[in-house]
Amino acid sequence: MTMQRYVALVRGINVGRAKRVAMADLRKLVSDLGYADVRSLLNSGNIVFSAACVPPADAAAAIETALVLKLGVAARVMVLSSTELSAIVSDNSLLALADDHARLMVFVIADPALHEHVAVLCESATGTGVMALGRHAAYVWCPTGVLDSAAAAAIGKLLGDATTARNWNTVTKLHQLCAELA
Repeated sequence: MTMQRYVALVRGINVGRAKRVAMADLRKLVSDLGYADVRSLLNSGNIVFSAACVPPADAAAAIETALVLKLGVAARVMVLSSTELSAIVSDNSLLALADDHARLMVFVIADPALHEHVAVLCESATGTGVMALGRHAAYVWCPTGVLDSAAAAAIGKLLGDATTARNWNTVTKLHQLCAELA
């Protein structure tokens, strides 16, 4: 049986005091679903795991349901295959521009039908910051900080819970973790 690596991105946990989830509990929850080699990165809902070929949407739904039933936390989960994560890394056209990767944001697009709307937003972006679009994500360079970025706010408003964002440092660490455990 061939195992594949996946990344689960849990949206909105451990931000402030709401939706607190210990990473040990999240790792156990994902392991209890039958996934293997479960690792977490940081304290913000980033999980890497192995599974026999499973549709990412099915894995996301299973994790979302288990979060509610086992931990009492409702949170959107997006799952990417390691191939999709590699595409996100290779599609980033803003790397030469961004001199602080903590301010280079990656907005994962959960619904491919929204891709066209994001493309329009990227073309019409004004003000500080730059936006670019890849196959599975939008990239936003926030030179004055994420909280001051009109572009990041606009993408968040457009996509709502159909996205979750991570900074470039986190994305590359997840990519590396997938490669190490492959």
